[in-house]
Amino acid sequence: MINYVTIPEFNKDFKSLLKRFKSLEKDFENMKKYTLETYYEKGQPTTAFVPIEGFCSENYTSNKVRKFSCMTLKGRGAASGIRVIFVWEESKRQVTFIEMYFKGDKENEDRERLSNFIQTIEEN
Repeated sequence: MINYVTIPEFNKDFKSLLKRFKSLEKDFENMKKYTLETYYEKGQPTTAFVPIEGFCSENYTSNKVRKFSCMTLKGRGAASGIRVIFVWEESKRQVTFIEMYFKGDKENEDRERLSNFIQTIEEN
């Protein structure tokens, strides 16, 4: 079983996007179930997310979900433009959600936020 954790900044991102994309809660649950759990629990390959270079080690991988289906954005399918940044820690079987954003609002992930979180992992 996978443990899901969020950081406060992610919760703020999520709440802000939820105002614009009403189906986001259900879409997010679907992404966890059909993307993350299918990959990490069942070992089925996926192209839905990719590692973020420079933010991975033997103990964790930082990833960007690029294929996120959002029902509010009809007709766009998995190319909704919503991105989810998360860190997978195999030893804890834990996914920590770091950031969620709409590509129309900003181009790339907040690398400083990701770096700060990784520092906390490495210190523990």
